[in-house]
Amino acid sequence: MTEPRRAAPQTAEAGPPAYAIVVPTVGRPSLSTLLDRLAEQPGPPPAEVVVVDDRSHPDAALAVPARLLERTRVRVLPGFGRGPAAARNLGWRVAAAEWVVFLDDDVVPDRRWAEDLVGDLASAAGSVAAVQGRITVPLPKDRRPTDWERNVAGLETARWITADFACRRVALVDVHGFDERFRRAYREDADLALRLRRAGWRLASGRRHSAHPVRPASPLVSLSAQRGNADDALMRRLHGRGWREAAAAGRGRMPWHVVTTVAAAGAVAGAAAGAAASAASAASPATRLADGSGARSRALAHVAARAALAAGGAWLALTADFTLRRVLPGPRTWPEARAMGVTSAAIPPLAVFHRLRGRWVHRGAPPWPVPVRAVVFDRDGTLVEDVPYNGDPAQVRPTPAARTSLERLRRNGIRLAVATNQSGVAHGLISTAQMTAVNQAVEDAVGPIDTWQVCTHGPADDCECRKPRPGLVTAAAASLGVSPMECVVIGDIGADVEAARAAGAASILVPTAQTQRHEVAEAPVVAPDLASAIDLLLSGDAR
Repeated sequence: MTEPRRAAPQTAEAGPPAYAIVVPTVGRPSLSTLLDRLAEQPGPPPAEVVVVDDRSHPDAALAVPARLLERTRVRVLPGFGRGPAAARNLGWRVAAAEWVVFLDDDVVPDRRWAEDLVGDLASAAGSVAAVQGRITVPLPKDRRPTDWERNVAGLETARWITADFACRRVALVDVHGFDERFRRAYREDADLALRLRRAGWRLASGRRHSAHPVRPASPLVSLSAQRGNADDALMRRLHGRGWREAAAAGRGRMPWHVVTTVAAAGAVAGAAAGAAASAASAASPATRLADGSGARSRALAHVAARAALAAGGAWLALTADFTLRRVLPGPRTWPEARAMGVTSAAIPPLAVFHRLRGRWVHRGAPPWPVPVRAVVFDRDGTLVEDVPYNGDPAQVRPTPAARTSLERLRRNGIRLAVATNQSGVAHGLISTAQMTAVNQAVEDAVGPIDTWQVCTHGPADDCECRKPRPGLVTAAAASLGVSPMECVVIGDIGADVEAARAAGAASILVPTAQTQRHEVAEAPVVAPDLASAIDLLLSGDAR
């Protein structure tokens, strides 16, 4: 039996529990409504609000209300479009409060939300990892809800959703946060809940309330939602056949989608076979009289036609039933019925396709966190002493423990890469040949490197490879045949950490005299020297 985990008890003398708020966002207009509401809250303010801008290519900075800035510290961090799970991980890792409250950017907390939140946290037993808020979805009062509105309304009864979810930071550390392989806002919350419970923590429901308005969506939104079936495949891989019951996720319609898709495929195959048989029966009269193939072809065409008719009838009946189940509870307008008819025909094969895709992609998925398979090193200041714009191999001096550290990694089967900015080439201070000679001298000093990734652009070139952009890290991962999340970047300045974050890799900062104080404060993992960084990595604490 798993021993229940416990956090340190909260004493009355310590005051109300300290909490930080983390908001992943893709820049929806509703974000300003949420931040305004947080600024209006009575009661103890959060220690800070961390907004993670998860847009891939932001065209403008996110606005933060002045009233909120007067109330508490607010940080806006780039999330680089890696999905809500990765954005939440970034947020809680930089927040230092005892509790981390995750809010979606489209919820509207109640007027007394902060006061109720503090009550929820103060009453949580030490074995409680997380306290979920209560979600209300406002629906139209003058008509029946549409299919999309009913789907969103399901949040009211869903368990362990992160729309309003407070979690102890120590519990998040215990299970390594959210699994970043869930790239959509789907199932990442259920996965976290199951892992927390498996680790011995309990989950509770609180008193605080937040509204979750239904945002506008395309009539075809249900088609894009079928991508979630790939996430269901990952859930089954990680948690077994009974994951739906454990997560209170409901049975779903996948068995019916499979039957409907098979019926559709049977109708198409039967029609094709019938057409081929009919074509064969129309062969030359001499051939038909000689071997009787015409009669056989006609019989085959007849059988194929009947099979196609039966399969087509089954498909039509199943699709009509699915359509009615979606139309009848709704407003029963023509636009809604038309959308339901089109999407009900397309959903089953899409759902089956994404489920099969998910099973293939995640066929060997290990538990989270994924193991480290590669390390991407910065060159200057990390592997060798920093000599600005060095073009002389004779000036290469390895840092202490560089060679022995890399040998430890090789013995553990971990691939090695170097990712380095060399703008001296762009500035004309060194030649490409000189840079290559220095790189070879580095390799002679520390041992073989599996792949070198070098950016020779200058800062003004606005390239995608120069750190802190992710190009060098993603190129190194691709060259080694691993995913970026299976990599750890080790460097000495904030640009190395930011490049890792942008690529989806973990990072360890090893400060030097060139490292700025704020870079150390903002790095998720810091080691005093290279040997200690390798100790952290091999012990599994690099994340």
